[in-house]
Amino acid sequence: MEPRSNQKRSEPNSLGRARWLALALSLLAASGFALAVQTAWWKVAEVTVGPFGSRHCFGGHCRESGLSWIGGSDLWMRAAVASRAAGYIAMFALVLLAGAVAAKRIPVLIARMSIVAILTAVVSGIYFFAAFPGLKEASLGLGGLFFTAATIAGIAAAIIVARAQPARR
Repeated sequence: MEPRSNQKRSEPNSLGRARWLALALSLLAASGFALAVQTAWWKVAEVTVGPFGSRHCFGGHCRESGLSWIGGSDLWMRAAVASRAAGYIAMFALVLLAGAVAAKRIPVLIARMSIVAILTAVVSGIYFFAAFPGLKEASLGLGGLFFTAATIAGIAAAIIVARAQPARR
C-alpha cells in the first residue's frame, strides 16, 4: 500500500485554482467598494464631495455637511445615498462570496446576488457621477476610480464562481 502523501489530492469542485483568483478578486472588490463610498469623488480646494456628503477643512478644523449647498437636485442627493448604501451592500455580498469560496463551496446564489448588488450600485453611482452639478475648479478624486475598479473586480469574481460546476458524486 502506497503512503497517502503520494496520492493526488482532488479538488471538491471545478473551481480548482480559479478559487484563489475568485477569492482575491472578491476581497479586492469588497475593499474597493468600502473605500469608494468613503473617499472623495470630487475635490475643490479644501472641500471634498462624495456619496458621504461633503467635508470642509479650513484652518485645521474639519466639518461634515450634506450636499444641498452644491445646488444639485433632490434626485442627485438621493442617488448619493443610494450609491453609498448599494456600495455597502455590494461589499457585504462580496465578503460573503469570499467566505464561501474560502470554505471550498460553490456559492452560485451568492455570486448571482453579488452581481445584482454590484449592478444596482453601478446604476446609482453612474447617475450620481453624471448628474454632478459641478463646482468651479472641481477636480476628480479617487472615489470614482475605486468604485470602477471594485465593479470590475467584483463582476469578474462573481462570474468565475457562477460558471463553476459542482463536483459530481
